[in-house]
Amino acid sequence: MFVHWLKHLLFVSPDNNMLIGEVLTKRNVVSATDLKTALDIQKERLNTDGKAIPLGRIIVELGLASEKDLVSVINDHYKVSIASLSENTRDWVEKDKGFFSGIFFRFGWPIWFQLSVTMMLILLSTIGGLFFFIAERQEEHLKNQAMDMGMVSLHFFGKNAGIPMLNEDILALNTLLKNAEGVDGHLYAFVTNNEKIIMAHTDQSKIGTLIEPFNNIKKITKNEDVTSFDYVLAGKGHVLDMSTPILFDGKELGEIHVGLSVNFINQLFVQEKSYLALCTLAAAFVALIVAVIFGVMYSRPISLLVRATREISKGNYQHRVTLKRNDELGRLAKAFNRMGSELARQAVMKETFGKYVGTEVLDMIMIDPKSQWLKGRKNEASILFADVRGFTAYSETKDPEQIVEKLNEYFDIATQVILKHGGYIDKFIGDAVLGVFGVPVFCEDHSERCVRAAVEMQNEFKKASGGGNELLSLVGIGLKTGVVVAGNIGSQSKMEYTVVGDSVNIASKLNGFAMPGEIIADDSVCYRLKEKLDYIALAPQKIKGRMEPVQIFKILGFKTKWKSKKS
Repeated sequence: MFVHWLKHLLFVSPDNNMLIGEVLTKRNVVSATDLKTALDIQKERLNTDGKAIPLGRIIVELGLASEKDLVSVINDHYKVSIASLSENTRDWVEKDKGFFSGIFFRFGWPIWFQLSVTMMLILLSTIGGLFFFIAERQEEHLKNQAMDMGMVSLHFFGKNAGIPMLNEDILALNTLLKNAEGVDGHLYAFVTNNEKIIMAHTDQSKIGTLIEPFNNIKKITKNEDVTSFDYVLAGKGHVLDMSTPILFDGKELGEIHVGLSVNFINQLFVQEKSYLALCTLAAAFVALIVAVIFGVMYSRPISLLVRATREISKGNYQHRVTLKRNDELGRLAKAFNRMGSELARQAVMKETFGKYVGTEVLDMIMIDPKSQWLKGRKNEASILFADVRGFTAYSETKDPEQIVEKLNEYFDIATQVILKHGGYIDKFIGDAVLGVFGVPVFCEDHSERCVRAAVEMQNEFKKASGGGNELLSLVGIGLKTGVVVAGNIGSQSKMEYTVVGDSVNIASKLNGFAMPGEIIADDSVCYRLKEKLDYIALAPQKIKGRMEPVQIFKILGFKTKWKSKKS
């Protein structure tokens, strides 16, 4: 939801911004009237890429609300934690993560924990797979080993039982079977004659009896002369019976049986499996420690970078990341520090240069500082030249501190009005202000913007002059529309973006005809806007550099139907 709503605040069209507008008005951050004003301005001002300027930025620029209040509302309403409304806020807007990523990361686990868990899962999966593979092979190995022992016993008895069987030497046969006692896994051994009568047995009570039938026989197999099968022996569980005939000179004299305990074999396997499990747990414990160590090693630098990013987003471009590493993270930290230095440089540039140009101009310069228009080009523009009548005489009777204070108030009003109407401050020349409309960002209505700025400026001067600053009532303004050359002018040591040309000079001369509180323009302005302006034609004046007198006009303001229209 944050991604969806934050896009509406920062990047979507003006019409859709009413969504965040409702939040701001409901929280009493801005009034409905102020919001409409901000939206109207946003519709008229576009970035160089044609997209709407962020509404939040316009609200802050107009002084309708502080950035701190906006950030607080956004964080509270959308349950996020942004630090500012700067361009870096775009980094918060990411594509929606997939289902798996959302499930895995939505709890906000630390990176060291995620790395540790990931490494543990990999190691445990690997070790677990090896455990089952080895355990299965070990079980098979133990069974084969037990059967090999049974085969050895079986062949040993069969080889040595021939003569005693031929002589019916029962004592010798029983003595022979005594060797089976004490052998691991051997439950019994016995010898039968051809009539299935037991001639010798490890359990002597069964000597002379018929062999008992085997119960629940399973898996009868024959390997050459050895027959084996699995069955259940009362009180002993599963038994593997192995038998082979007793031969003498090719004549079969009887049969010998050896019984191996399957439970004993399984017990051996359980013991081996327990040992393997213990080794697996030990390996997993070591793996856990290693995983945590590596997780912390890699998450700490990332945490430092995250903290640094937050500092940068707050405007602390002097924050640095110290990582003594020669790997990618170390190089990332160095790159981050270089980025901070560059952002600090650009921030200073914005802060200083932004005081002289409007938002559109500043954005254009920051996006493409090497653009052709900075190198010089001709454009039609409108020039506003304002200065204080009789300032020299005034300054001779006042203290320097008082003069500077009142000049600053005058410059502040002039600057705000010019920037508001889309112009930029070219320069301050003593007590004069040179404002330019139509360059470097061209607009069709630059003449109207220029006149509206002049009219509003005189109105603001008149309102503020009641506060004791008599300079504000002495300002005269000259206006001129024409072709100028705009670009970077200066030397390799110092350059400035400015406008030069005949139109600038004439605006300065026209300013000389303006009395305190008046606005003087020539026909380049008044004829172009004659349907909108109230003006009075004055006597033509001779201007230095012109052969013929120049017709000048005193602008009174806009006609009633055009007064409320905003530039």
